[in-house]
Amino acid sequence: MFIYLSKKIAIPNGVKLKCVSWNSEQGWIACGGDNGLLKVLKLESGTPKDPKSKMAPASSNLSMNQTLEGHNGSVMVVNWNENYRKLTTSDQYGLIIVWMLHKGMWFEEMINNRNKSVVRDMKWTADGQKICIVYEDGAVIVGSVDGNRLWGKELSLQLALVEWSPDGRLILFCTVQGECHIYDCNGNAVSKLPLYCMEGCSGTANIVGIDWYDGLDGSTDPNAPTLALGLDNGRVQLMRGETDEKAVLIDTGLRATRISWNTSGQVLAVAGSQTTGELREASMVQFYSHTGQHLRTLRVPGSGINALSWEGGGLRIALAVDSYIYFANIRPDYKWGYFGSTLVYAFNKPDRAEHCVMFWDTKSNDRYAKYVKKLINIRACGEYCVLSTKGEEAGQYILILCNAIGSPVDSKYIETEPTFMTMTQYHVIVASEEVVYIWQYRTPVAKLTSVDVDGTASMRRKDGRERVFHIDDKVIHDEPATASEKLRAPSNSTNDPVCAICASDKCLLLGRESGIVNRYSLPHLSVENTYVLRCRPQVMELNSNSSRMSIIDINGVLTFFDLQAKGPESGTMGEHLPFERKDAWDMRWSDDNPELFAIMEKTRMYIFRGMEPEEPILSNGFLCEFSDLQIRAVLLDDVMRTPDHPDKDYFLDFETKSLRDTRHILSNIGINDAYQFIEDNSHPRLWRILAEYALEQLDFTIADKAFVRCADYQGIQFVKRLQLLDDKAKQHAEVAAYFKRFDEAETIYRDIDRMDLAIEMRMRLGDWFKVEKLAGSGASDDSLLLLAWNKIGDYYSDRQKWNKAVAYYAQAKNTERLVECFYVLEDYTGLENLINTLPDAHPLLCNIGRKFMSVGLCEHAVIAFQKGADIKAAIDCCVLLNQWDQAVELAEKNDFGQIEAVLSKYANYLLEKQKPLQAVELYRKAQHHTEAAKLLSKMATEAAALKVQPLRTKKLYVLAAMEVERFRKKALNVDVMMTHDSTYTSKTMAAQTLDGLMTLDQASSSSGDTNMENAWHGAEAFHFWLLAHRQLYDGDFDGARRTSLLLQEFEDVLDPVDIHSFIALASFYSKYYGKCSKAFIKLESSSAIPSEKQEQFAELAISIFTKHPPQDPSSKGGRKGKEAKGGHHGKIAQTVCVASGKEVSGESMMRCKHCKHVMINTELRGSNFCPLCHGGISESLGGMGGEGGPGSLYPLPIYEDTGLE
Repeated sequence: MFIYLSKKIAIPNGVKLKCVSWNSEQGWIACGGDNGLLKVLKLESGTPKDPKSKMAPASSNLSMNQTLEGHNGSVMVVNWNENYRKLTTSDQYGLIIVWMLHKGMWFEEMINNRNKSVVRDMKWTADGQKICIVYEDGAVIVGSVDGNRLWGKELSLQLALVEWSPDGRLILFCTVQGECHIYDCNGNAVSKLPLYCMEGCSGTANIVGIDWYDGLDGSTDPNAPTLALGLDNGRVQLMRGETDEKAVLIDTGLRATRISWNTSGQVLAVAGSQTTGELREASMVQFYSHTGQHLRTLRVPGSGINALSWEGGGLRIALAVDSYIYFANIRPDYKWGYFGSTLVYAFNKPDRAEHCVMFWDTKSNDRYAKYVKKLINIRACGEYCVLSTKGEEAGQYILILCNAIGSPVDSKYIETEPTFMTMTQYHVIVASEEVVYIWQYRTPVAKLTSVDVDGTASMRRKDGRERVFHIDDKVIHDEPATASEKLRAPSNSTNDPVCAICASDKCLLLGRESGIVNRYSLPHLSVENTYVLRCRPQVMELNSNSSRMSIIDINGVLTFFDLQAKGPESGTMGEHLPFERKDAWDMRWSDDNPELFAIMEKTRMYIFRGMEPEEPILSNGFLCEFSDLQIRAVLLDDVMRTPDHPDKDYFLDFETKSLRDTRHILSNIGINDAYQFIEDNSHPRLWRILAEYALEQLDFTIADKAFVRCADYQGIQFVKRLQLLDDKAKQHAEVAAYFKRFDEAETIYRDIDRMDLAIEMRMRLGDWFKVEKLAGSGASDDSLLLLAWNKIGDYYSDRQKWNKAVAYYAQAKNTERLVECFYVLEDYTGLENLINTLPDAHPLLCNIGRKFMSVGLCEHAVIAFQKGADIKAAIDCCVLLNQWDQAVELAEKNDFGQIEAVLSKYANYLLEKQKPLQAVELYRKAQHHTEAAKLLSKMATEAAALKVQPLRTKKLYVLAAMEVERFRKKALNVDVMMTHDSTYTSKTMAAQTLDGLMTLDQASSSSGDTNMENAWHGAEAFHFWLLAHRQLYDGDFDGARRTSLLLQEFEDVLDPVDIHSFIALASFYSKYYGKCSKAFIKLESSSAIPSEKQEQFAELAISIFTKHPPQDPSSKGGRKGKEAKGGHHGKIAQTVCVASGKEVSGESMMRCKHCKHVMINTELRGSNFCPLCHGGISESLGGMGGEGGPGSLYPLPIYEDTGLE
C-alpha cells in the first residue's frame, strides 16, 4: 500500500483541534476543539458518470461547512451514530449534546449535563441502538438511541476509554492507570483484560486507544484479530477476542496518541510521534496489517496528532494536527490482475468467509465469480492468471492457474510461502523471505506443460519444470526433478531476506533488503549477475528487453537502474540512472518499446519517453497495460465499491503525446509532414495510422511505405491489389470494406451498378441476410438464393433458433437439415410428413427411422425403415423397443429367420437375471403362447410348493391357462382367415382345420406339460382351495365341506395331507362325522406323514369320535343346492358351479366364454365377472345343453410382479 498527504483544511483563528470523526456511511466529518469549536464538514464527490470525477479519488472542495454552537468548553469527544444519522459531542465541562440532521442542517436534539465530572469517552454499539458514556470519576451511563436511560453505575475506577464488543454483549472500560476491565451489557463485572504487550516493559503505561472491529464489512479470515489496544509507550496488542491468549504484539517505537482500524478491519493506524536524530519530535502514522506486519509510515507536519479517523472504504484518513485537518490518500494493495481483456479481482462479502474472485471480461461484460478460501495474492500475464492460497495443512500453499473464465487449468502444492509472487508468459515465480520456487507452466513450443497431445490426439499429463532454491545458493542445480521427488523448501536461514522480485521471459531478479539484487537466467536457471542498489526496493519492474529496471523503494521514490551499463567498480555491472520521482505508487513499462513507461504520482499519471515526461494527466487508476502507445487503467476504487456489478466506464484509455500529435498533423497539416514526424518518432502504431490515412486518400505510395515500416504483409498485398483496379470508385469501395465500413462499400458498388461485387463482398463477410436481400432483388439467380437460405438456416441452427432455421431450410428444400431441426424441436409430425415426400430407398429414410427409434416411436420408425428398404433395421427397431409381435410379423413376411434366435436369447437373458415375468411378457408379445404358458406353469408350480401365497399361485395358473387358450384360438381360427381371403373353399378350410389340430396336438405332446392338455386344472385346484377356506371363515360350514370334497380331484396339484386335513376340519364343523372319520383314516394311513404326526392324528380322532359317532346325518334341512359328488374326472367345468362349489343341475346358470366354466346365476350375487378367471360375463345360459352367445372379455393386465401380489 502507498499513503500520501493530499489535502489540508485550516481551522479559523488557529483553534487547536482535540478530536475528529468521519462518518463512514454518509461522509460527514465532525471535528471539535478549544473554545467550544464544533464543525461538520463534507468533501465533494463527483458523480460516477462524470468523466472529470473519474480522474481523481475525491474532490478538494467542501460541500458542507457548518459550525455548531452549543458548547462553551473544549470539545473533547465526537462520535457518530451512522445508522440513525446522529452526532454526539461532549466538552470539558461534561455537557453532552445529540445533534440531528434536518433539511441539510444540524440542530440540537437532546442535551445532558451531569455537572459532576468530565466525559472522557462515549461509544455507540455497532447497530446504533445503545450508547455508553463514561466519566472520569467512574460513572457509567448506558442509554438508548431515543434518549432513554437504560442503566447507570458508579465504578470505583478512574475511567479513560470505553469500547463495545461487536455483538453489544460486552463493554470494555480502560482506566487512567492502564488497566482494561470487562463488563457485560448490564453493568456486571466479568473479568480483567490481560495486557500481554506490557510484558518485559518497565514502569507503567497509559492506554491511549482501544478499537474493536465490528465486522460489518465481513472478513476472509475468521481467526484474524479484531480487538486492538494501544499504549502510550508504542506497544500494541491485537486480539481475536477478549479471551485470546495468543495476541499479536507490536512495538511501534512511537509515543502513541491514537489507534484505529480501517472500515474493513484489515489495516490498523497508529498515530504518535518519534524523536529523530536531530532531537526533534516528528509526528507520524504507522500502518500495520491484522497480522502485525508493518505496511507503511506516513510523516505528518505539526507538533502532534491529536486524533485520527478513517473514511468509509478505507481510501482516506483524516488527522487532527494542531489547528489543521490533514487528509491522506491511501492506495491499497488490492488483490487483482489484468490479462487479455479480463480483469480479475478479489473482494470480501459480509456473508462469506471466503474471498470472492471475480473474472470480468471487459469486452463482453461477462462476469464469473469464484469463491476461494485463504487467498493470498493474484498475478496475471498472457492468457492466464495464478491464485496463491493457503492449504489446509500447516506450511502448505497452493498455486492455482486459471483461464479467463476462472476455470482451473493446473495447480501446484508447494511449501514455499508466497510472500512475493510474479508471473511471465512461461513461469510463475514465488518467493518467501529466503526461498524461491519457480514453476514453468508452459514452454514456447507447448501451450501448457500440464497437457500434451500425442499422435493419437489423446490427452495425457506432463509435469512442468519446478525448481526450489535458497537465495544464498551460489550454484543452482537445474536438473529436472523425478516424478517421485517432492520439492521441499531449504530450511537454512539468511540475514538478508528477499523484499521484492520481478521477472521477464529471459531473467529473474531478486531484490534483498540490503539493496543487493541477484539476477538469474530463465528458463535454464543459473546465477548471471549481482547488482547493488542504493535503496531498499519494494517494487521492481523490467522493461520489454530486460535492459533496464525500475525500482520503487519503501518511501515511494522511483529510480531506474541500467542493467547493461558497466558499474562504478571494475568487474561490476549496472548503474543508477540520474532520474528520481517521489510519491510514486505504480509503474508500467511499454510492452513494445523499452524507452516508454508510465508512472503514477499521487493523483497524476506521467508518460515518459526515455527520461523526458509528457504533460501529466489527472488520474487515480491502476495501470493495467501499456502497448501500442496506449495505456489502459482501471479505477479499482470504484470497482470495489460495487464489485458484483462493475461498469465499463471504470476503464480509462490514454494515448501518448506522439500518438495524439500524429493524429493532429494528419488532420490539420498534411501527410508528408506526418511522414517526417513519424520517421523521427518511429513506432508501428504510428506507421499503421499513417498507412490507414494514406489508404483513405488513395495515396498508395505512402501507404505502401508505411505498411512496410510496420511490417504488415497483408497491408502491402492489399495496396498492390488496389493498384490493379482501374476504377477509383472500386478502390474507394475496397478501402471502405478494409476499414469495415461495409454499408458504405455496398453503396459505392450500387452507384456504379456492380451488384455482383456487392454480393461477393457480403458473401466473403458471411452476411447472408444481405446476400438474400440483394439476390432477391433480381441481382442473381435462384441457386444463390438457395445458398443464402441454407446459410441463414445454418446461422439460426448454430444459435439453436430451430423454428427460424426450419423456415429457411424449407425454402431451400434442404431435407437433410430439416430432419435434424424437426428432431431437435421434437416435431415428429413434421418428420412423419418428410417420409411421404422422400422417394423409396432414399438414404434419409433410414436416418429418420433411427431418430424415431431413439424416441420410442416404433410404428413410424418401421414405416421409415421399410420405405428405405432396410427390413433388418425395422426388425431390430422392433426388438429394441420390445415390440416382438411386430418383429415376428415382419420377420415372417420377409423371410427373416434370425428373429427366433434373438427372441430365445433375450428370453434366456431375462431368466438368468431372475426376471421370469418379463420373459413371459416377451413371449406373449411375440405370440409365442406355448412358451409363455410353460413359464407361467413352472412359476405356478414353484409357488404352490412354497404354500405361502395361494392367491398368487392361482393367478399364475389362470394366466398360464389363458395363454394356452390363446394358442388354441390361434391354431384353430379359420373363420378369421376366411373373412380376409375370399379364395378359401370348404376343402381349404378343412385342410387348415386339420393342420391346426395337428399343430395343437404336436405342441401338447412335445411340451410334456399336462397343463397344455388340461389348462385349467391347476387354476381350478387353487380356486376351490381358496373358495373352501373363504366359506369356512364366513361360517358356511356345509359349503366349505362340499367344496373341500372337490379337492380330492386335485391331489396331483395340492398336497393330499392338506386336502384331507381340511376335509376333516370342514366335516367336523358341519357335523358330518362320517366324512370326518374317513378323512382321519386317510391321514393316519398316509405314508407321507411321519409316525409322530400319525399318532397325534390318532389321538385327535379318538378325542372326537368318543364324543361323536362317525356317522353323517341322513338329511340336512335347508341345504342350498345339491352336493357335488366325486368322480368328475375333468368335467368340473361343466358340472360344478365355480362360484359356490355346488353341482349344477337345471338351475339358471351362466357360462364363462373365456374359461368355459359354469356358475349358478343366484350364486354370482350381482357380479359380472367370472370367479375363476375374472373375465367379464354378460349373458346367461339356460341349461347345460345351450351354447351361450358371446360374452365380453376384459383384457388381462400386463404381467408385472405387482399385478400378481
